[in-house]
Amino acid sequence: MSDLSCTSGNDVIVRAEARAIDFVRLLKPRVMSLVLFTGVVGLVAAPGQIHPVTAVIALICIAIGAGASGAMNMWYDADIDGLMERTADRPVPLGLVSAGDALAFGLFLAGAAVMTMGLLVNWMSAALLAFTIFFYAVIYTMWLKRRTAQNIVIGGAAGALPPVIGWAAVTGEPSLAAWSLFALIFMWTPPHFWALALCRQSEYGRAGVPMLPVVAGERSTRRQILVYTLVLMPVSLLPWFAGIAGSLYLAGAIAGGLWFTVLAVRVARGAEGDHRAAGRLFGFSILYLFVLFALVLVEHVAGIA
Repeated sequence: MSDLSCTSGNDVIVRAEARAIDFVRLLKPRVMSLVLFTGVVGLVAAPGQIHPVTAVIALICIAIGAGASGAMNMWYDADIDGLMERTADRPVPLGLVSAGDALAFGLFLAGAAVMTMGLLVNWMSAALLAFTIFFYAVIYTMWLKRRTAQNIVIGGAAGALPPVIGWAAVTGEPSLAAWSLFALIFMWTPPHFWALALCRQSEYGRAGVPMLPVVAGERSTRRQILVYTLVLMPVSLLPWFAGIAGSLYLAGAIAGGLWFTVLAVRVARGAEGDHRAAGRLFGFSILYLFVLFALVLVEHVAGIA
C-alpha cells in the first residue's frame, strides 16, 4: 500500500509540473526572448541614465507583456492552431490548458505588466507596452490574421515596438532614433515571415488563414519577398544615420543586407513547390536581425557607437 501511495503522489507532482510548464509555453518563450533582446538594445542605446533596478523592472515588464500577448493569441487561435503541424502541440489545442484559463492568464499578465511599468518606470513606456499588447492580441490576432493577406505587414508593428518601449523607459519619450530600430524590425518582418509561410502554405490553407502564398500564390509571394528585402536594405542603415549605431553596425548591415538580398533573389527565382531557398532565407533572417541588434548593443556597451 505504501508503494502505491508513493506512486500516486509522484503522479500528482508530475501533473502539477506539466501544468506549470504548459502555462510557460503559453508565453511563447522563443518569441519572448527576441522581444526582450530588442527591448534591451533600445534601453541601452537610449541617451540618459536609468537606475539598474528600474531597468530590470522595465525589461521584465516588456517580457511579461510579450508573454501576455502570446497567451491571448493562443486563446483566440486555438481552433486553427490545432489544424497546423507547426502549432498543433500548443497547450490549448492539446487540451492541457483551457481556452478560458489561457485568456485569463494573458489578461492578468498584461494588466500586471502595464501597471508595474507605469508605477515603477514611467507612463509613456507603459502606454507603449499597452498599445503593443493590444495591437498584437486584438488588431493582428483577432482582426487582421484571418481577414487579409497583409496581416503580417500591418501586424508586424507589434513586434517592432519593444526597442521603442525600452528607449522610452530611459528617456520618457520615443525619438526618431528609436523609431529607426522600429523601422528595421517592421521591414524585416514580411520577408522573414513570408519565407516561413511559403514552407507552410498547405497548413495555412488547411486552416483557412489568408497568408500571402495562399491568397496570391507562390510566384507573387516570392516577388514580394524580394521587393521588401530591397526596401529593407536602406532601412537597415537608418540607425547609423540616426547616430545610434557606428561603423561596426554599418559594416554588418551592408554585408548582411547583401547576403539577405542574394537569398531573396534565389527565392524569387525558385521553382514552384521548391521551398529550400525559402527555408534558408527564413533561417538566415533570424540570424540577421539578431546580429544587427547585437552590434548596436556591443557598440554602446563598448562606447564606440
